[in-house]
Amino acid sequence: MSRAPLELPGVRPWVMAHRGASDLAPENSVAAFALALEHGADLIETDLWFLADGDLVCMHDRSLRRTAGVDVDVTSLTGAALARHRLIDPAGGDHRIPRLEDLLAAVPATTPVVLELKDPRFAEPARLERLLAILGTRAESHRAAVIAFDARLLAAVRAGAPGLVTGHISTRDPFGDPSCDLLGPWWPLLYANPWYVRRAHARGQRVCPLDPHLHRHLPRWLAMGVDAVLTNDPRATRAEIERLRAGG
Repeated sequence: MSRAPLELPGVRPWVMAHRGASDLAPENSVAAFALALEHGADLIETDLWFLADGDLVCMHDRSLRRTAGVDVDVTSLTGAALARHRLIDPAGGDHRIPRLEDLLAAVPATTPVVLELKDPRFAEPARLERLLAILGTRAESHRAAVIAFDARLLAAVRAGAPGLVTGHISTRDPFGDPSCDLLGPWWPLLYANPWYVRRAHARGQRVCPLDPHLHRHLPRWLAMGVDAVLTNDPRATRAEIERLRAGG
């Protein structure tokens, strides 16, 4: 198959900000995205659901309970209703819940965005067209990628948008889905299969481990040659990479 992987200047692994700099600002907030860029993130990752009016919102959970303190299904809200809610911030900041357009306005067109598709309705042609319309030239220039746990959803996306970069997140497959451009294996899979990255690279794929214990395993990921690392604190992760490369 023809590959359309993300390409970035600089030495790998690239630093991908997980829901922005989510250790330092409310996750999936414009402030978290801006801070991630300020701290040297190479890529910005977020999560997407459809609102009731067809717009797209950056939110990990379907419910706003954990992040905004109100038990409301985000897919039941219109954009106007969404604007009345605020993300919880222990520091007291005032953070709206961003739509995808808000993220794209805050992130330079040269910085790739990686979008985890939480809503199964992305498989619907009209919904997928809406996403592509919002992404515009970012999709065509491979400065946007969509990722998901659901392989069937990704297959539907590839059928409807064959040029869009896609990535599969997996907690079970020790070999990686050969039909995707990007692979996000749960970190134990890279221990189960030490050749995972090498074989993915032979197929023209990029690898970014799904690893909540990143700094514990970072030396191993550097040795394996992963393409990106997912982090809640891009500045701390970049500093640790540099320390390890310097022999610290």
